[in-house]
Amino acid sequence: MTLSLQDVPLAVLLGIGATAVMDAWLLLLKRLGVPTLNFAFIGRWVGHLLRGQVAHAAIAKAAPVRGELAWGWLTHYAVGVAFAGVLLSLQGAAWVHSPTLLPALAVGMGTVAAPLLVMQPAMGSGFAASRTPTPLKNCLRSLANHTVFGLGLYLSALVIALISR
Repeated sequence: MTLSLQDVPLAVLLGIGATAVMDAWLLLLKRLGVPTLNFAFIGRWVGHLLRGQVAHAAIAKAAPVRGELAWGWLTHYAVGVAFAGVLLSLQGAAWVHSPTLLPALAVGMGTVAAPLLVMQPAMGSGFAASRTPTPLKNCLRSLANHTVFGLGLYLSALVIALISR
């Protein structure tokens, strides 16, 4: 299946909802003392990416980029919307009106490939956080976070289904 132009608003709603659920989870973790990602680093990476630099030895040591926190949050939500589009492409827009948990969780868990295989290496943490002090712990934390995103896809679809009835 493919995502049609008329399904884009659904992808936007699903993506924003699922990303907000993930953010609530990350806020809870932060309040419990669990380290979470600084979205300014995502914005810093995107800012440098727009200037042609893909990889960094350590994104925290890279030159700051004007508006990096805003860029980070914008990127975070845009990627969430894109991943929601993937779910709709695989399941079809009808899934939103009668959602099931498994496809949402599967897509959510699958999205962990983006940080493990693209963002972490590009930001200096290595593939699957291999250059961090606790790679397995970091990978499992990423998987948990992206599973929560998948749950957010499902919950967002439930809300849309309830509202649209």
